[in-house]
Amino acid sequence: MTRVNIQEAKTHLSRYINRVVQGDVIILCRHNQPVAELRAVETPPLRRARVAGLLKGQVHWEPGAFAPMTDEEVAEFDRAPVFPQERQA
Repeated sequence: MTRVNIQEAKTHLSRYINRVVQGDVIILCRHNQPVAELRAVETPPLRRARVAGLLKGQVHWEPGAFAPMTDEEVAEFDRAPVFPQERQA
């Protein structure tokens, strides 16, 4: 950890950034009083790209799962309230 006055940091900013990248922490001071801390940003680990089709052959649907709705089902769906009323016991 290194303490540096703001004027010194402004003059040699590139030098201090290089030190921060290497893992050092720089404390910025105004009139020898610490006011800020300069440290490297932690980058999250990279995630591997997803591959399409990993579950191919493992997921099965019922034969009529994507069949069109019957007229009765459509009518029931259209008339159903958006927020059904709770039934009182």
